[in-house]
Order: sequence, then C-alpha cells, then structure tokens
Amino acid sequence: MQMTKRSLPRATPEQVGIVAKQVIAFLDDVRKHESELHSFMLLRHGQVAAEGWWAPYTPELPHMLFSLSKSFTSTAIGMAVHEGIITLDDTVVSFFPDDLPGDVSEHLAAMQIRHLLMMGTGHDQDTMDALIAAEDGNWVRAFLELPVPHEPGTHFLYNTGATYMLSAILQKVSGRTLIDYLTPRLFEPLCIENPTWDICPRGINTGGFGLNVTTEDIAKFGQLYLQKGLWNGVRIIDEEWVNEATSKQISNGDGGDSDWAQGYGYQFWRCRHEIYRGDGAFGQFCIVMPEQDAVIAITAGTGDMQVILNSVWDHLLPGFLPDPVVTDESSVALSEYLAKLQLEVPQLRSESMLEAQVSGKRYEIEQDQMEQAPFPLKDFCIEFDTDSARLTLKLECEDSIILGREHWLSESTITIEGKDTRIAGSFTWKSEAELVLTLQAIETPFRVTLEVHFIDDAVTIHSRYNVGWDKVNTVHGRAVD
Repeated sequence: MQMTKRSLPRATPEQVGIVAKQVIAFLDDVRKHESELHSFMLLRHGQVAAEGWWAPYTPELPHMLFSLSKSFTSTAIGMAVHEGIITLDDTVVSFFPDDLPGDVSEHLAAMQIRHLLMMGTGHDQDTMDALIAAEDGNWVRAFLELPVPHEPGTHFLYNTGATYMLSAILQKVSGRTLIDYLTPRLFEPLCIENPTWDICPRGINTGGFGLNVTTEDIAKFGQLYLQKGLWNGVRIIDEEWVNEATSKQISNGDGGDSDWAQGYGYQFWRCRHEIYRGDGAFGQFCIVMPEQDAVIAITAGTGDMQVILNSVWDHLLPGFLPDPVVTDESSVALSEYLAKLQLEVPQLRSESMLEAQVSGKRYEIEQDQMEQAPFPLKDFCIEFDTDSARLTLKLECEDSIILGREHWLSESTITIEGKDTRIAGSFTWKSEAELVLTLQAIETPFRVTLEVHFIDDAVTIHSRYNVGWDKVNTVHGRAVD
C-alpha cells in the first residue's frame, strides 16, 4: 500500500472488510467500563478505516507515550545492529569503563545488550527510581552500581532503566542522541514531524519513556512493523530484526487471560491471538495484528489497560472479514458516533450568586501546604465572564487558564515541570459555595479536578487526578487582596 507524503490513506470500514457495528460495540464497551480513551485509529490493509478523538483531544496534538517509547528505542538498536556498530552479544560494561563500580560482579559482567532488550538483566526490581535519585545525574553509573542477583537472561523483570541503558549505549557508539539517530532513519521516512523525547541530566534521551508523537504517528509505526520494515517499497528496518523483536524472547508468566503474561520480545509484548504490541502507562497502545493485516493505535488515560485489550479482542477482532462487506445503517451510525466523541465535562450547576463576590480575589495558599504533591498550588484567582472564566494560579510561575462554563475551552498553555503544557478547561458549581474546575492536559493522559470551597475570605481546595495518584490533596488559603 502506497502512503501519501504525510498521512496514511483512508477507506471506509466496509471497503477493507471491517464490520462497522463491531467498531461501535468496541466503543460502547470501553465507555461502559469507563475506560477513558483520548484517541483511536484502526487500520486495515494499510488504510485508516475508523478514527476518532475524544474532544478536547485533536488529531494534530502529540500525546505522551510513556513506555510505548521503548518500542521505538528497540527499533534504533535494531538499526544499529544492522549497521554493524553494535551486536546483541556486546556486554553492557564494555561501553562504560569510566562508570563501573569497583567490584564488577559476575552477573553484571555477563549482561549483554540482548538482556537489556528482553528485560532479562538479572535485576530484582526496576532500576529507574535509583537512576532518577542519582545525585550527580549520572544515570549510567547508578545503573551499573545496582546489585544483579540473577543470571542475565534467566529472569524477566520489567525494567525501564534497562531501556535507558540502550539509549546511552546508542549515543556512546553513534555520537548522536537517540532522537537524532532515529530522525533520518525512521521519523523522516514516515513523515513523523516534530517528535520530542525527554533527556536525563546528562543529555541522554530517556529511552524507556518520554517520547511524544501523534496518534497517526503511532499508527504509522505499527504499520511499518506489520509490513516487516518496508515503507513505500523502501527497507526501513531489517526484516529479520522485526521478526526477532516481536517474537517471544523470554517468558513473563504462564499465559492465561493476561496480556502481560504471553511472553516478551525486544521491547514488545506478545499478546493472545498471535498479536503483539508496544504499550505505555495509562493506555497508550500500538497493537499489530498480522493475521488480520491490521493495526490499532490508541491513546488514553485509564488505570486498567487490560480492559481495553479485552474490548479489542471481544469486539474488534470478530469484525475482521476476508472480503469487503456491504454498507448498512451501522456504517452511518459509526461515522456519527466517531464525530461526536468527547470527554464529558461536569455539568452540575451553571451559576452561583457567589461569583460576583469571589471574582478577581487572589487567595494565597498556606505556606506549609503549598508544596504538597501532586498539585503544588501557591496561589489562586478566578475571574468570571458570561460564558467563561480566567483562572490565574501559581505553580512554578504565574499562569492563566481559560475555562468554559460547563464546556471545554482549549486556549491555554502553562508551565509544569519546566515544560509548556497545553490545557483545556471547564468549570461548574457543585453548590452555591463550591466551585469545580476541570483541567485536562491535552498532550498527556492527565486531568486534575479542583473542588474549591469558599467560606468568607478563606478557601479550601481539594485536587485529584484521573490517573497516576490515588490520594486527594487538600490545601487551605486566604484572600490577600
């Protein structure tokens, strides 16, 4: 299938043998299970047959991939192997003689690149926390200093630090960061524009997380693997690498109904039904279905990723037929369904008599509470208009967010952890004195809900996230203007 310069070709579900009512059943099922999808793209025979974004998410926005980044890192390693600058048998310690501990254990000495790829390093816990905690910012040294209790290759442990080490090795041998290495080899041929990737304190791409691309970029990546590394007739990835990386390299459980126990390849998960995938926390998926000649790309903000996979197997999988199917009323229903997708905003009470009293007042959060995670609010001010409001708050610096009155407005960018973060916002009143603010970071899975209770010149703010943190954070403040 010939791709256009920037986009994948489109087709109707019926043209590529997909039953539209099965796609509707999938969408209904994820909604029933309250699985918060942000985007969905279904490809068959190289063509996009169904796609949708839950407003305020939109097609052009990148999305945090979390551990789906790992599959891209694996791809870079495969390319480096094909170019002959590394081999899978190379030992990890051989690349970093200046960062080795005084006593190199037998297991550390035996650890190879292939063990990093298959998550079989021999560690008994994920190394990432120790890397981030390294006071000198030397994540490589922190990794090499950790004990390796198991013989490499014998013990599966999901280990994001191992993927970071792949990035560090690639940078060491190529002289380029992971993203710079992949740009001419992967991103440019696939017309993946403006990818970004987090770096460690020493300028090495994080590898195991931190890549940000669009949903269609995820779909292109999956289609490339489905085509065994060919793109528009040009070899991008060695076919042998595609086969090896997506095959079971190490056991990670006893199978059964869990798609996290079907075996692990080189930064790819094996699934039931002879399917494989890359995935990331909170529901970022690139699902490759060779027998169906299909790819599914999903971004989401959910705490139960297995539920989404179950919905794919239960509803989408039976919808693939060998030949085109007849268009019926479900085809129109699917188009209408996809066009109306949105994340619902709270709609409790559109107005309060209190608005005039609190509008424009600045509330300062009590000093001993302002740094409490996960939402380190320092001060707060909201000004109401007819159909919107302007929320001015100080986290790392002072930022403003435009909120819609019981609808989304996506006009704001604020700074979080040093990064510009696009926000969609809405507000409603829970009662005469309780305001509910919804802030959706629309390039991430995250949403924070602020419940603001006004009492005279005091304010109490409860904050909670949709995913990632369980606890509700409560702070108190007083009007200072």
